[in-house]
Amino acid sequence: INAEYMGNHPDFLVSATMTTMRRFRPSDMLRFNNINIDPLTETYGLNFYLNYFSRWPNYFEVAVCPDGTLQGYIMGKAEGTDTHWHGHVSALSVAPEFRRLGLAERFMKQLEDVSEKIYNAYFVDLYVRFSNKVAVAAYKRFGYTIYRQVINYYSGEEDALDMRKPCARDVERKSIIPLPAPVHPNELDCIG
Repeated sequence: INAEYMGNHPDFLVSATMTTMRRFRPSDMLRFNNINIDPLTETYGLNFYLNYFSRWPNYFEVAVCPDGTLQGYIMGKAEGTDTHWHGHVSALSVAPEFRRLGLAERFMKQLEDVSEKIYNAYFVDLYVRFSNKVAVAAYKRFGYTIYRQVINYYSGEEDALDMRKPCARDVERKSIIPLPAPVHPNELDCIG
């Protein structure tokens, strides 16, 4: 994503294709059912989305067709302390009919850019279902590595993979050195 994103027009960024990438608007919550129908997409309550919008607006983007149809969205946040300060991908989803157009990669690059240039993060991380092999392969193509496996992370039923990509601030790339053994959700804050 280019420097226009950082400029005086934070709500509008036109890409080189027919897709427009722009900042999320609260009214988008009434229009993204076509995206959230995927069984691998977590759907949250309205307050959850509004909290992200109000606290981390630079991390909440949507892709829109010329006719106004939402194609996908990403939302994230900045969290952690010291060398664990990082950007976190809370949700990334693209509607089935708009997959394989490169939208996920564009969303991830935008979030990485915000993490590095606005929040000065050490790394970007995300959690993905262990069974979601397509997403795991995509994140690996985007430069992410598996940092750890989290046992029963998803509703106590399925493991998650914590995948990370270092930012420029992590010169020694310490944030992506994999842990030797899986962890449990109650250990996440203790381990970093």
